Formats: sequence, structure tokens, C-alpha cells
Amino acid sequence: MITARMKESRMKLTGNDPVAVMGIVNVTPDSFSDGGRFLCPEAALAHGRALLADGADLLDVGAESTRPGFEPVPAEEEWARLSPVVGTLVAEGAVVSVDTTKALVARRALEAGADVINDVWGLQADPEMASVVADSDAVAVLMHNRNEVDAALDLRADWRRFFDRSLELAEQAGLARGRIVLDPGVGFGKTQAQNVEAVARLGELKSEYGLPVLLGVSRKSMFGHFLGRAASERLAGTLATNLYGVEQGAAILRVHDVREHVDALKMRQILKDVR
Repeated sequence: MITARMKESRMKLTGNDPVAVMGIVNVTPDSFSDGGRFLCPEAALAHGRALLADGADLLDVGAESTRPGFEPVPAEEEWARLSPVVGTLVAEGAVVSVDTTKALVARRALEAGADVINDVWGLQADPEMASVVADSDAVAVLMHNRNEVDAALDLRADWRRFFDRSLELAEQAGLARGRIVLDPGVGFGKTQAQNVEAVARLGELKSEYGLPVLLGVSRKSMFGHFLGRAASERLAGTLATNLYGVEQGAAILRVHDVREHVDALKMRQILKDVR
């Protein structure tokens, strides 16, 4: 049963054995890969259910694009897009993550039963976000981000600066470290070389903080840059990069193509079990 399996998968979110697969549901008109396809609630729900049937452990539902040059969405509009999707998926037994930087949206999502708040600004965009998540029992994904790209950036030092601040905010709010996952922020405020470095050094980030790490590279522009592939042709690059990330210690993979990642992870485990 999907409901039982999905509720059990809640336990995966703060570990890495086995790796959790997070399916992406963009309830947006302008996301870089599938903007507009799932904007209406019925389409979003159908897509979410299909991802669950394909083996997703949880769904990451977002209603504001975070691609470069995105149009900000007022909190009320963001929640209006999310509400029918989040509420229904939770009622059907799915483990739901809500991708938002706004405390108001996060609070309503948590009240509706969301298990995870995925904040691409690591609690630093809205001063109320840390306390909203702390007052729940939800997991918080804290992603590294930057307003500007700097080719001379020391990525490890900037990770440390950013995450030290995010974890300070979490501690001040009473958000336990056991409910925190870090995200290296591939594709956010970085050059393409830094995006590659972020994946390659993922294990160092995990070791630095002793926290699980989410990797989100699905269909991103780095594959267009290095491979010359359009967004619809980036599955192979995404799979290879995510499997490398798992070897570095990634606990959660945030992906558009769930079935293919579930199959790849199953084969990886079968091969490991031969040892």
C-alpha cells in the first residue's frame, strides 16, 4: 500500500541508508523544466500520485519558482496554489515537503500535515521561519544560496559562513539538529565550475557538520553547459551525478525522474550486496 510505505519512509529523511528519493511537484507557471504543466491542482495531484507509484519516498511541492530570474509570488497566492495539493496528498498518506522561503506558507503547510519544510535560503530569508519549523516536529532542509555569483568564491568557506548562520538561527529557535538536513545549493548563486565542486565536495560538507545532505541536481543547467543537452535530455547526466553524490554520502535525492532513480539505486544496492 502506498500510504503505509510512504509513512514509513518518514524515517529515511535524516539518514542515508537507504537513500530517500524526493519527487518534484512544481505547482508553478514558470519552473525551468516543467513550468505550467502541473499548475492546476488536478494535474499536480495526478503527477504526485504517479511519482509515488514510481517509488518516490516523499514529494517536494513548490508554488514559487526558484530558477534564475523568477517572479516572486505573494505568500497568499503561493499558499492558494499549494493548499489543495498539500492537503489532499497528506490525506492520502504521502510524506510531503513544501518548498518555500516564507514563514506564513510554512506554518499553513505544517498545519495541513507537511512533514518537511525545504527552504532554499536556509532560514535566512524570513526571520520567522526558524521558529515556525521549530514549533512543529517537521524536518528542515537548509540550502546554501547566494545573491550574486562570484567566480573567485571559496565555496567551502562560504558554505561554512552560510550554514553556521543557519544553524545558529535554528539553535536560537529551538530547532533540534536531529531534524535538520543540509543542501549544498547546486545551481544557486554559483558558476558552473562551482556547481560541480558542490557535488564533488558533498562528503566534506556532510563531515563538517555531521548532518544528512540532500542533493538537488535534476535537469539543471550544468548539464546543458557541460553536455550541451536541453532540459528534456538531461536524465543521463542527472543519474550519473546523483549516483556519484550518493557515494559521497547524499541521503536524499530531489528528482523529476523518480522511476529511473529508484531503479538505479536498486541496482546499486544489488551490486553492493555481492561484496
